[in-house]
Amino acid sequence: MLLSLIVLVFGFVLLVYGADKLVEAATSIAARLSIPNSVIGLTVVAFGTSAPELSVNVMAAIEGSGEMVMANVLGSNVFNGLVILGLCAMIFPLTVKSATTWIEVPLSFLAALLVWILASDQWLDGGDINLVSRSEGLVLLLFFAVFLVYTLLVSKNPQSPTEEVSVTEMKLSHAVFWLLLGLAGLVVGGNFIVTNAIFLAQSIGLSERVIGLTVVSIGTSLPELATSLAAVKKKKVDIAIGNVVGSNIFNIFLILGLSSTIHPVLVNDGTFVDILVNCVAGLLLFVFIFSGKGRMLERWEGGVFVLLYGAYLSYLLFF
Repeated sequence: MLLSLIVLVFGFVLLVYGADKLVEAATSIAARLSIPNSVIGLTVVAFGTSAPELSVNVMAAIEGSGEMVMANVLGSNVFNGLVILGLCAMIFPLTVKSATTWIEVPLSFLAALLVWILASDQWLDGGDINLVSRSEGLVLLLFFAVFLVYTLLVSKNPQSPTEEVSVTEMKLSHAVFWLLLGLAGLVVGGNFIVTNAIFLAQSIGLSERVIGLTVVSIGTSLPELATSLAAVKKKKVDIAIGNVVGSNIFNIFLILGLSSTIHPVLVNDGTFVDILVNCVAGLLLFVFIFSGKGRMLERWEGGVFVLLYGAYLSYLLFF
């Protein structure tokens, strides 16, 4: 059990390091191809921060662990929405300045509602069990394709609040080497995490769902946490919100879509509580930002988010 815990932690290290090297190499290659910096920020970097969740979920889907797949997506989204945005708002009130974010915040809430609809439409699946089927996974991927086109169009807007991405100059051979090494880190790290998280869950009497919603989802959300905290410290609050909201949209449309296309994701009754919490987090963000005069997530509202996550975590671990 101790060895599994060590390998699990090592898996997270590989995962985060692999994602970092993947982004560094990919941005270098993209710059060599004369891709605009704003497009790199909205695509390569965005993919990079979601790469840990993608890696873990693809591994879980290949192994047929639907419970881990859904738990990681929902757990990451709830952590992003309640903890990361909550902490950022407590450091500095988050004011939504861009019309882009006005669109993405409602879209992230609608994505959360879509998970509820797809997970509970057993009559469409022709059975009496709840699952996200392969065909529904393809629908999610179609939504992701539309969202990706939208983000590329946004990048052409000079008023778009995209952050300037620092590009490390590398020889092409070096960039390809680090790209492949980063991918290897994601694959190996993701495999270590899924295998050992399931073993630890069985050893201590917890379900894969609870381990996925807590340890795994928090670990894979570390890149979003680091990126958003760095942005808010620079007072780039629109970017801090955009990172979280964009990541949540990525998680549902791309990661859940790809995972359920690989293997249908079975949804048990307990998961609907997590789906509800995800919807509530998205709804509260929408209400807090758009109900006031200043289009702002204030410090006390950030505190409410963090307290809600504490209550949800207590429910998972003790009830």
